[in-house]
Amino acid sequence: MTTIGIIGAGNIGSQLARLAVQHGHQVVIANSRGPETLTDLVTELGEHATAGTREDAATQGEIVVVTVPLGAIDTIPVEPLVGKVVIDTDNYYPQRDGQIAALDDETTTTAEMLQDHLVGAHVVKAFNHIGADHLTEHATPAGTPDRRALVIAGDDDTAKQTVADLIDEFGFDTVDAGPLAEGWRIQRDTPGYGPRLTADQLREALASAKRYRDM
Repeated sequence: MTTIGIIGAGNIGSQLARLAVQHGHQVVIANSRGPETLTDLVTELGEHATAGTREDAATQGEIVVVTVPLGAIDTIPVEPLVGKVVIDTDNYYPQRDGQIAALDDETTTTAEMLQDHLVGAHVVKAFNHIGADHLTEHATPAGTPDRRALVIAGDDDTAKQTVADLIDEFGFDTVDAGPLAEGWRIQRDTPGYGPRLTADQLREALASAKRYRDM
C-alpha cells in the first residue's frame, strides 16, 4: 500500500482518489477550502481515505498529485515534497489562469513551472490530457487489446518509472514523451489532448504536435 497525497479535490483529483483506493492505496486529499468541506468525498472513498490540509497531503503522501489551477502553484508546500515524486496534472487555460507570459511565448511549460517552485522534488507530467470521467471509464487491465495510453514527461527516470507503474495499475499503458520540456506536446490543442488513443497512436500524436507559434 502506498500513501498518495492529492492536492486539489476537483474532477481529476477526486477521480484519481477513487482509482487509488480501488487499488488498495491510502489517500490523503486536500483542497483550498479546508478538510471539513471534503466530508462527503471521504465518506464515499471509505476507510482508506482521509481529508487534510495541503501540508498534510504533502507530508504524508509518498507520491503526491498536484492538480490545482496554475495560480495556486505558489501555495503548494515545498519542504515536505523534497525528494518525492510529484505528479503534475495541470493545463494552461488563459481564460481561467490569466495570461502567463512565459507560457504564452513558450519559454517554459506548466510542469517546469511547478518544478521550479518545488525545488528538490521530482515532478512528472501525467493525467492532464484525459477527461476526468474517463479515468475510471476507460481503465482496463494490462494486455487488453487497444488499451488506452497516457503520456508522462519528466527529468528523472526513476520518478517516471514510478508514475508509469501507477498508471499501469490504474488501467492504462504509458508513453514517455521525454523530459519536462517536452510536455508541451500533450498540452491543450495538440492531437493527443483528449481523444482515446493506444500507445502507438499516442506516439504518432506526440510526433505531430506543433507549438502554438507554429500553428
